[in-house]
Amino acid sequence: MDQKAIESAVTQLLRAIGEDPQRPGLKETPARVARMYAEVASSIGHQPEDFTNYKVFHVYDSPRMVTVQQIPFYSLCEHHLLPFFGEASVAYVPRDGQVIGLSKIPRLVDYVTRRPGMQERVTTDLVKELQRLLNPKGIAVVINARHMCMEMRGINKRGQFTYTSKFTGDFDRDQSLREEFLVQVRAHHANM
Repeated sequence: MDQKAIESAVTQLLRAIGEDPQRPGLKETPARVARMYAEVASSIGHQPEDFTNYKVFHVYDSPRMVTVQQIPFYSLCEHHLLPFFGEASVAYVPRDGQVIGLSKIPRLVDYVTRRPGMQERVTTDLVKELQRLLNPKGIAVVINARHMCMEMRGINKRGQFTYTSKFTGDFDRDQSLREEFLVQVRAHHANM
């Protein structure tokens, strides 16, 4: 990422909206914004196969389903560069006893969300990446998120949540498995 170019662009933006970039409260803002974009857009330029921070383990008596719930994430709307944020719940049905380290699922959520995008694409990208890494019998992803492009501008409706989901394999075919996952997600959310 070109930090100096971002700083210059932020300085120009401040001038364009009628602000004085040299004002004491704004003097360091261009550098802060450049550092912020380096963090929140750290996955830009990486291909899916670049995600290597995981380990697959074999268990002899694998569970029916592995679920990691309410994984917080922050991302940027690719249409307005405003934040959207929420929680992702991810589940999979192991194939041949193959499981992924539990902490790697939240890392995968971070990897997928650290670039400008859309919630709908984040949902499907999580499924694609987990399929590539693990090839499980089925995957379930549910995302609930708030979008500042809806709350701060446009319709100006505070506290609206957008829900997206995708189910593959066993979760798509087996309604009882899908419902077990959804009941656990709802129960966990209700207890928060």
